[in-house]
Amino acid sequence: MASEHYFTAQPSGALVTRTVHVRLAGAERELVTAGGVFSPDRIDTGTQVLLQNVPAPPPGGNLLDLGCGWGPIALSLALESPRATVWAVDVNERALELVRRNADSLGLHNVNAVLARDVPADLVFRTIWSNPPIRVGKNELHSLLETWLPRLDEASDAWLVVQRNLGSDSLQRWMQTRFAEELAVSRAATNKGYRVLRARRRGQSSGSAISPE
Repeated sequence: MASEHYFTAQPSGALVTRTVHVRLAGAERELVTAGGVFSPDRIDTGTQVLLQNVPAPPPGGNLLDLGCGWGPIALSLALESPRATVWAVDVNERALELVRRNADSLGLHNVNAVLARDVPADLVFRTIWSNPPIRVGKNELHSLLETWLPRLDEASDAWLVVQRNLGSDSLQRWMQTRFAEELAVSRAATNKGYRVLRARRRGQSSGSAISPE
C-alpha cells in the first residue's frame, strides 16, 4: 500500500523471502530479505559507510543495533563479538523475523531480535551502532535517541550514520545541545554523502580510567 513504510509494524502481504549475497565481518554471506523492510535488495550505502568507519566492537557485554532492518549491523556485531549479546531492535516485526532467520543460518546464538518493549529496562550497552530511521520525522527521531542514548555504559560509544542531505549536521548540533552533560558528540567520518556521528558517554568504565577528551 502507498502509505506503508519500512517502519510499519506489520507490513501487508505475505512474507516472501529473497536471497542476497553480502559481505559482513570480512566474509561473503548468503542471507535472506523480503519486501516491506528497509533496503531489501542490498546493504544500503549508509550502513556500508557505518560498517567501514567504526572500530571493532567490544568483545563482551550488551551491544545494540537500533533500527536493525533485516540485520546487517546486528549480524556484523554478533560475528565480530561472539561472546557479546547483541540486541537488534526495530518496530517492523517482519524485519525482526528476518534477523532471526539470518542469525540462525549463520549459526549465531547471541542475537536477540526484539521490539523495544522487550529489552530489559535495566540493560546498559557497551556500544550502539545505528542507521536510524530519519524518515520517521524529527520529533520521533529525537524521542528515539532520548530513549536509547542515555543507556550507554560509561565511557562507551554510540555510532550513528546519517545522510548529510537529510539533516546530519543539524542532528549533530541537537545532540550536542540535548546531551551536553552526558555525551561528547563529534563527527567521526564523512563518505558518500553520509556523516558518521560518534557519541561518547562521559565518565569512567568500571576498573579503568580514561583521560579527558
